[in-house]
Parts: sequence; structure tokens; C-alpha cells
Amino acid sequence: MERATRNSPFLAHLIARERDLVDRLDSAIEDPFAAVRIDDLQMPVARRLRIERRRLALVAALADLAGLRDFRATTRALSDFADYALDSAMRSAVLERMPDADSRGLAAIALGKQGSHELNYSSDIDPILIFDPATLPHRERDAVEEAAVRIGRRIVETLQARDADGYVLRIDLRLRPSPEVSPIVLPVEAAISYYESQALPWERAAFIRARAAAGDTALGQDFLDTIRPFVWRRALDYGTIREIRGISRRIRDHHAQGQAFGPGFDLKRGRGGIREVEFFAQIHQLIHGGRDPTVRTPATLDALAALAAAKRIDAEQARVLADAYVLLRTIEHRVQMIDDRQTHALPQGEALDAVARLHGLDDGGALLDLLRPHVEAVGRIYDALDGGDEAAPAMRGEQGAERAVSEAGFADPASATRLIEGWRSGRYPALRSPPARAAMEAALPPLLRAIGDAPDPGAALARLDTILSRLPSALNLFHLLEARPSLARLLGTILSHAPTLADALARRVELIDGLIDASALAPVGSVAELAAEMRRGEAGDDYQRLLDRVRQQVGEKRFALGAQIVAGVSDPLEVSAGYARVAEAALEVLATATVAEFATRHGRVPDSELLVLALGRFGGGALTHASDLDLVFLFTGDHLAESDGEKPLGAVTYYNRLAQRVIAALSVATAAGALYEVDTRLRPSGAQGPLVVSLDGFARYQREEAWTWEHMALTRTRAVFGSEPARAAVEQVIGAVLRGERPTRDIAAEAAKMRADMAAHKPPGGPLDAKLLPGGLVDLEFAVHVRQLDRRTGFDPHLGAAIGLLAEQGLLPTSLGPAHDFLTRLLVTMRLVAPDAQPPGPATRPMVAHAVGAQDWDALVASLDRHRQEVADAWAAVAGTQGS
Repeated sequence: MERATRNSPFLAHLIARERDLVDRLDSAIEDPFAAVRIDDLQMPVARRLRIERRRLALVAALADLAGLRDFRATTRALSDFADYALDSAMRSAVLERMPDADSRGLAAIALGKQGSHELNYSSDIDPILIFDPATLPHRERDAVEEAAVRIGRRIVETLQARDADGYVLRIDLRLRPSPEVSPIVLPVEAAISYYESQALPWERAAFIRARAAAGDTALGQDFLDTIRPFVWRRALDYGTIREIRGISRRIRDHHAQGQAFGPGFDLKRGRGGIREVEFFAQIHQLIHGGRDPTVRTPATLDALAALAAAKRIDAEQARVLADAYVLLRTIEHRVQMIDDRQTHALPQGEALDAVARLHGLDDGGALLDLLRPHVEAVGRIYDALDGGDEAAPAMRGEQGAERAVSEAGFADPASATRLIEGWRSGRYPALRSPPARAAMEAALPPLLRAIGDAPDPGAALARLDTILSRLPSALNLFHLLEARPSLARLLGTILSHAPTLADALARRVELIDGLIDASALAPVGSVAELAAEMRRGEAGDDYQRLLDRVRQQVGEKRFALGAQIVAGVSDPLEVSAGYARVAEAALEVLATATVAEFATRHGRVPDSELLVLALGRFGGGALTHASDLDLVFLFTGDHLAESDGEKPLGAVTYYNRLAQRVIAALSVATAAGALYEVDTRLRPSGAQGPLVVSLDGFARYQREEAWTWEHMALTRTRAVFGSEPARAAVEQVIGAVLRGERPTRDIAAEAAKMRADMAAHKPPGGPLDAKLLPGGLVDLEFAVHVRQLDRRTGFDPHLGAAIGLLAEQGLLPTSLGPAHDFLTRLLVTMRLVAPDAQPPGPATRPMVAHAVGAQDWDALVASLDRHRQEVADAWAAVAGTQGS
């Protein structure tokens, strides 16, 4: 009690708070569970468990410090409580949704230290939650899969939520199969299928300590019985043994910090630490347990004893490892008792002395003297476990990988090596098959050299790691990179600079295929050429295949256009225009196909057709990689007409449904990915108006009802779909409105108010937001559009051309032309390298400076300041002009 009060703030707090429990400590130590249980059934389950947990922590810690309960008894009590708490949370979660039901059909499989009854004071638990769809209680209106996930979320919330009473348990569900894509509660048959066909060696090791711990334990045990052959295989091939040895190497190599013995030493992961004892036992169990059931015991101490008894390991080694394990785990408990933190590292300075005194020693030096021989002995035994393979190639193993990345020029070889060893471990689905890992090994040497030559090798490798983590398969990617070294170099540059492109690759790795041809770094063709390319398919292609093909081609072309900027081979202004041409071609192809598809059922409206207008940046032919499409849908002809198909529709209904189909063709994701977001809020009457109006209705609205902001939007509007006569008709309407067939308003005053409102509600995203910063592109657009509407001249949907027309007439400063080009180049580039508009890393800044035509980063910043001031001055001058 005295040691605890002096050296552990956490225990001192509990001693002061739980005086009645301290007063009956002798009896509490005899039966901790009975002493800490709360029988108040009216108390919420979560609060009851939090109070019981803190009380058990106090009793277990004091009994441990006093030597009245040994290591095994302590960890068993903590583990039993975890089972009880998990079971209580599961039952409560089910009852909340289905009163009077039980947790039949829902089971928790405990892994790790909970599974082997070896939990420490601040362990999280790592269960796998499974359910039987046939027996899990759920509401009639709920899908059973959704009900299971909701129950799982409630379990996690109950156990992890913190309040004044503390928390119950941290719960980690990431050891379930494919956690990046699977639900947190798995159907039992799906889990069985995974472990029978896809699981990895480390998952086999995890299941050595698995048991049905809570909920429907019969279901849980049936599951474990079914997958037993996955864990305990009677025969191991050479490749599996090599993978098992690889586990032992990677566990040490993964944690560079805390390896050296002394203050800061990681008791769990350090060389000679707890994890190495556990893995020594588990590796031998995996090797021999398939043929020798006597070594299939979950607890580490029991496993060491069983392996020694079966003569699978040396008896003296087993004794040394067991003694070290008990001491290391005991000191780990002392470290965690200080502040109830999930830590495994020895602290520094006076904090280390506190841990030592808590254990009954004089100071930190005495504690290190006590630990040192045990840590060194474990390290020696563990080192001897992996003899390595003969005639290993240069990249073989952690040392070979670190040597390779060092030679390639990585600034932090240790971090790069840890990523590579993680790939080798098969922890990602993309690298689980032997062929995938073989392809990776073949591609790694040239790939590392290529990435090492990139501006930021560390960032490039980290982004490649993210890509691999999301892929279903990496086989083709590595085959491609091995065969095309130049492509590997370009990939290194892209990954160094452009997280936007890296994210796109992570979603669709096949985008890189579009870079194989050297023409990928050339400007894209005209809209007609692009549309013809998108239409080219195979005989018998249907509408769905067309949707997929267009998505594939647009994705590749957008990716290649972004790569042109990153590689420094194209002007961002040209790339921006290329993005717009690609979008216009896609709209042309998909709208044409959708009109034809729709007509097969509903026919066509006589003397009528669909028109699509592009507005905003799309209307101006200057998109970024992330731009959505601002569209307005119109139709020509009589709005009272009717279609002539099998299922005739009135013109208004016909075109509204057709427009919805076109939007879906442009925006709905298919197996080939997504395409564009479509924004139709600039249509007459905005989001409250119909999706499609007639050309006559559009003309009337623009002449009589449209607001100033709608006329400003009209200055960048152009027809992108429809026949030439229909396009000419709508352009005639737009021209007439812009030249004066509209209500007389104080345009400058209204625009100034709109801009102020916009600034208040949509501030700049960062210091390099070329669009929203004061003096940015929005201010420039406002200045241009107000001057155009005021003076009824200078109309051109392309903003740069409009600025030129107005400057020629002396209506805007000539400096706005270069300002527009600079700001547009910066916007297009930043959408790729820093979408948050924050300054990119030092390695990327020269690339951005080159893209915008600046000599260096300082020159870029100076140019940005100068051009913003020029725009701000022009906008102030325009906003102060009274219009008519």
C-alpha cells in the first residue's frame, strides 16, 4: 500500500476513492471477483463495468505488489474479467435492440493474451466477432447483417467509452479477416471460408491462443473446431517454414525504436523482450503442433513447458525463457500501474526510479541490473532461431533490403526497410499469394533504384505502401514495373509529388497502364478525336460496356494529364484545357448513347432534342483534376408534345427522365470506377426548379427572372451537346441576354455583396488557395463578369480570352492576363500536389515552381502576392463602379 501510494498516481487515486474496498482487502484478495462485483441491476451496464474494472485493477495490483497472487493468478483474473465484461457488453447490446432475447447466434473469439488468459493491466483485447445469420436475434425490418454490425458497434462503445469512472477495455477488431474491407461482425461461414483458403502464417500463430470467450460459446467453439486444420497442419512445405521464419525476423525489424537495452527499452518488442519469447514458443508450436497435439497449449509458459517435455526445444532454454517471461511481464505490469497507460517501454530518469521502487528496488539502476541478464539470454536464444537460407540473393532479408534502400539513396533506410518487410510478410491482400510476392521480389531492385532517384523517395515509398494496402492484387503491377524501368521512374516521381494521383492509383491500379505508351505524355486530341476513341469498342458491346469503357479511358487520360504536370512536360494551362476536352468528349459519347438507349422504350419527341450546356470552369474549357461538371439541361420544340415510342411520355417528363439517365451515365460508379460529379444547381430557379426546361422557357427566365449571379454564370456558358442548329439557337439566346435583354440592375453592387457573402461562408482552404484567397481566381472572375455585364462586351466563355477582349478596350488592366494564367496554373497544379492548399514539402516545391513558370519557390510566392494584389485592385475598381 505504501509503495503504491508513493509511486503510482493511478493506484493512489484508486486507494483514496475505494476506501471501503481497501478496508476489506484481505477478503477481496481471496476472491477478487466477488469483492468487486456490483449487484445493482438498475445501474447501466457500461457504468457498472467501468466501476468493476477499476476496483479489480486495484485489488489485482495490490495483491500482485504484495506477492499474495503470482503472475499467473494475476493475468488469469484480468483475463476472466475481460471475458465477463465482453459477454456483458454483448448481451446488453442485443437486449437494447431485442428485449428478452439472448446473445444466441453471436460469439466472440478471443485472440492474443485474452485468448491465453494472459492479459496485463492495460491490455487491449483483440476479439473476432462472428454471427450465425440463422439464429442471431434481430428486428424483422432489419437485415441480419446490418443488425450484427450495429450490435458490434454498440459493444465497442460500451467497452471503450470513457467518463469520470474511467473505461472498461480497449477493443481492437483489426485481427479479423481483411479488416480493411470486412464488416466488424462476420458471418460465421464467411469467416470459415477465409481461414480455409486465404489466411496467412501470422494468422495461424494468432489462433494458437484463440478460444470462444463470450456470447454464444457453442457457436464459437464450433467455429474453432471447423478451422482447426488451418491452424494445425500435419505437413509444412518449405515455403511455409520460410514464412514462419520470416515472422520472427519481421517482429524484431518492425520496431527499430526501443531495441537497445536501457532506459526507454521496449519490454514487449525490444530485442530479448516479451514478444520474442512468445514467438519462439509459437513458431515451434506451428512447426510441430500438426503432428503433436501435446504442444497445442495457448499460454506461453505452458507452451514452453510442453515443447520441452516433448523434446521439441531444449529444456534449459525453456526454463531460461520462462523465467525471463515472468520477470518481463511483471515489470511491464509495474510500468502500466503508474498511470494506467497501455505502454511497454521503460521510462527515463526519475520515472524509471518510480517503477523500480514500485517493484521494491532502490532505483532504476537496480531494475536494469535485474532485467539485463534475462533480456540478453532471450536475445541470444531468439537470434539462433533463424539460421537463414543459403546462397541468399542481395535483397534477401531485412539486411539485404536495408542495404538496397541505402544504396538507392533513401534518407531513412530503416523506415523504408520496415515497409518492404511488411510487404514480404503478406499482410496486404495484394501480396498474399506466392506469385505476387515472387513478382514483387523480382521488381524490387529496379523499383527501389527508380524511387531512390525520385525527389522524395520516402514519401514515394509510403504512398506505394498505401496503394498496395488497397489493392486486391499487385501481381500485374509488379510485372509491369519490372518490365518497364522507365515507367518505374515516372511512378517514383508521381508518388513523390502527387497524393491525388497516388490515391487514384490506390483505387484503380490499372490507371498506370495508360502511361505505357509514350504518347501518354503528349497533349490529348480534340473533342472529336477523343470521342471517336471512346466509341471504339468490340462488336456486340452494349450500353453497360460503353459506360465501363468510357470510365476506363477517361480515368487513364485524366491520370496521364496529371502525370504530365508532375513530370514537368506540359503547361498546366494546356493540361487544364485537356481535362475539359476529355470531359466534353465523354459527355458527348455517353449522352448520345443514353438518348439512343432511352428511345428504344420511349421513342423520341418529334421536332425536339436534348441540349446540354456547360457552365463555370467546364464552360470555360479549363478544368482541374478534381473538377465537377456544372451542367444545365434544355430541350427544344413544343413542351406540350409527346414521344412516339412504345411507352410514350410528355415532353417535360420525357426530358427530365432522360436528363436523369445522362447524369447517372456520367456520375454513377460502375465496375470500372467513377467518372464525374455533376452539379445542376445553376439551372433556372436553381435546386427548386425542374431539372430540364424548354429552350423557350430558359430564354424567358433569363430575360425576365434570372438574378445577377445567374447572368454572371451565363457569361461562361456554352453548348456541349446537341445539334448544330440547336446549339446556334441557344447561343443566340445567351448572346441576346448578355447584350442587354435582361432586367436593369446595379450589377456591381449586387456582385460585391455576393462576393462578401461568399468570403464569409467559404473562406480559403489554405495559404495557396489560388481560387478563394483575396485577389484569387474568384475575385478575378467577378471583376471580369461584372465588367462584361456592365459594358455588354468582351463575351467569351474562356476566361483568358474574355480578359484579353476587355483589356483591348481598356476596360481591365492588361496585367490581369498574366495574373489569370499564373493563378490557373497554380490552381491546377495544387489540386494534384496539395489539395488542401497548404505549402507542399520541400522536395515538391521546385516542381510546383516550374509548373507555374517561376524560377524557384521564393519567386513563386512573390509572384502570387503580386498577382493577387493586381487582381484585388482591379476587383475593387470594378466593384466601386455603378452599373446599369
